[in-house]
Amino acid sequence: MNPVQDTIIGVEKITAGYKNTVVLQEVSFEIKRGEIFIILGESGSGKSTLLKLMIGLNKPLSGSILIEGQDIVSAEGDERLAILRKFGVMYQRGALFGSMTLLENVRLPLEEFTDLPPGAMDLIARMKLSLVGLKEFGGLLPAELSGGMQKRAAIARAMALDPRILFLDELSAGLDPVTSAELDHLVLSLAHNLGITFVIVTHELSSIYAIADRVIMLDKELKGILAIGSPRDLRDHSENKFVRRFFNRQGISDAPSEKFS
Repeated sequence: MNPVQDTIIGVEKITAGYKNTVVLQEVSFEIKRGEIFIILGESGSGKSTLLKLMIGLNKPLSGSILIEGQDIVSAEGDERLAILRKFGVMYQRGALFGSMTLLENVRLPLEEFTDLPPGAMDLIARMKLSLVGLKEFGGLLPAELSGGMQKRAAIARAMALDPRILFLDELSAGLDPVTSAELDHLVLSLAHNLGITFVIVTHELSSIYAIADRVIMLDKELKGILAIGSPRDLRDHSENKFVRRFFNRQGISDAPSEKFS
């Protein structure tokens, strides 16, 4: 895995919720440049909420999210656009446009945000498809592809503008173990060869052990972070019995006395 260097994302005392319900309460953590960082937790723990905050889709009730030192929460206008250009996003189901070929899907960010000539945009789109193993499939529609291939294409589109950070939502959801393992290998390859920082929402333990440098485990009762660290350290050395049992794939109790001990 890539050597961990300086902080690229800083989440500082984020509080967020919907209507009268607080989901996250003063959550803080850092992500290092070149890291593969996993966000996990049970349903309702705030994983999707946190992801939407980090990519600027929603705003928190309070706190800041620094992307290379710039606060996406307070930024506006050209400053906000500059921050958004620093990352790409792969949504859970790929979110490819069904009426467009893979090449057209990957070209789209280049058409929207650059003044490159059409030939250059085609070349870049083909290069991105090649990076994810889809060099020969640019002329196909998303419906003609498997689920794993659709996710690869979505990653290629997320990389179109050469972002420093990629956010991946439920990378392995709905995929068979072999396809999931192939996507894990792709993430490791991109992180190693391109120096991309990955922030991934997933609950698949096999994938977490295969790729994660560090994880945060969110908890809905705490409204925050129950555990943070490398998955193996949490499995073997966490002082929290609930966390150890989770990472050891053992039956876990919902009893507060165990979860918060």
